[in-house]
Amino acid sequence: MYKIEDFRKINKSENIVISLHGQLRLNERSITVDDVINAINNGEIIEQYPTDFPFPSCLILGLTINNEYIHIVVSMDAGKIYLITAYKPGLDKWESDLKTRKEV
Repeated sequence: MYKIEDFRKINKSENIVISLHGQLRLNERSITVDDVINAINNGEIIEQYPTDFPFPSCLILGLTINNEYIHIVVSMDAGKIYLITAYKPGLDKWESDLKTRKEV
């Protein structure tokens, strides 16, 4: 299981690898790499996905550079952070704390 401190130790733009899917989502959602870095620096891990492939991943709730809440899904290996996706959570799927999924 990941710890947020592990991501913070290597949290620099040169250590972030963005998948094609991740880049498309960042562009369409107007989220920058600086937002992702900021979210890791001030955020917390709210879900862990230990069975994801090729590496386990986790969901981080953090703040953008403009103090907006975002969720980022990331994994880590060999000194690199892999950004899978990022989005601004909505109250349609999340409770007001933006950490708890609403029951379907």
